[in-house]
Amino acid sequence: GGFENICDAADILAGKYIGSDEFSLSIYPASQPIFMELVKNGAVAKLMETGATIRTAFCGPCFGAGDVPANKGLSIRHTTRNFPNREGSKITNGQIASVALMDARSIAATAANQGYLTSAEDIDVNFGKPSYHFDRKIYENRVYNGIGRADTGAELKFGPGIVDWPAMSKLSEDMVLKVVSVIHDPVTTTDELIPSGETSSYRSNPLALAEFTLSRKDPAYVDRAKAIQKAEKARIAGEDIFSANRELKQVYDTIAEKFDIDPEKTQIGSTIYAVKPGDGSAREQAASCQKVLGGFANIAREYATKRYRSNLINWGMLPFLYDGELPFENGDYLFIKDISRAVAEKHSEIKAYVVNKGMKKFTLTLGGLTDDERKIILSGCLINYYREK
Repeated sequence: GGFENICDAADILAGKYIGSDEFSLSIYPASQPIFMELVKNGAVAKLMETGATIRTAFCGPCFGAGDVPANKGLSIRHTTRNFPNREGSKITNGQIASVALMDARSIAATAANQGYLTSAEDIDVNFGKPSYHFDRKIYENRVYNGIGRADTGAELKFGPGIVDWPAMSKLSEDMVLKVVSVIHDPVTTTDELIPSGETSSYRSNPLALAEFTLSRKDPAYVDRAKAIQKAEKARIAGEDIFSANRELKQVYDTIAEKFDIDPEKTQIGSTIYAVKPGDGSAREQAASCQKVLGGFANIAREYATKRYRSNLINWGMLPFLYDGELPFENGDYLFIKDISRAVAEKHSEIKAYVVNKGMKKFTLTLGGLTDDERKIILSGCLINYYREK
């Protein structure tokens, strides 16, 4: 929590203890300067005396890297991360995680009552409300500030777990997509798109991290996406795409009956459909892992958060919208004609075809896109966009 919250918690817990049974209390200061000020004013000592554990300032509890609940444990958190397996434990008794429902003071009151849910309004306490004094030394003494004096000759050192991003190509004139996952749940969370906890060791390795994509929701997704990605890799390398994926010969023959198409110049990728994807944390990996596996689009009735949709765009993925009975199924191939022109010229509707269903026609939309977002998609990803600038 913030400085004020933790100081209030210290006042509520003054002279009390949290007990020695299953209940535990962990406290994460919001920043290192806040942590240092809490040490200076004695709040940390007061809290430690109660039996609470003071953690360092990091976002570990958000993705299951700290305080993973015991099996069948109930977790109460002063955060907004309230959905299944959010904290890294698959066998839980649920979570209570809401700033409105359980603020830091009510958690402290519950701790003072040794784990029995208690509102802060039921505690008789005088809050000291100490002033916060920001001390920048903790940053000046540890964080390198090279703004305006960068050493361009210095070599960047990468640990063995840090792997560079694979190259990403520009959006082609036309596009072939294979539907590799269809999710009909009302909401699909970012934790279901790319789970936390077991993946935390791979967050600087996009290739290894991508192996966990949709592992909790659709375990077959990764292999399906890789199978179609082989064809795109062959296309980029100038190799035979039909040898890489034998399904594509019939797909292109069917498209050619209606449109002129050049397989060597047409991107081949995957897409997923989800009713409302992207709820939960803002992790960009929920989108980037799909792109690393050859994903070029999402199709949704709506997106749960602006952040997830923005992450799709930043990784060069098309955030398609479709509201109605689905014209395609998992495993179908879609052909999108003139997609790069539609993005560049701000077309409100985009015609798509279900190739293996007699070129059945349907209409997609992209929603509102800024000029920069259009350029990012056309470039293939935000990395390419900045490189071109």
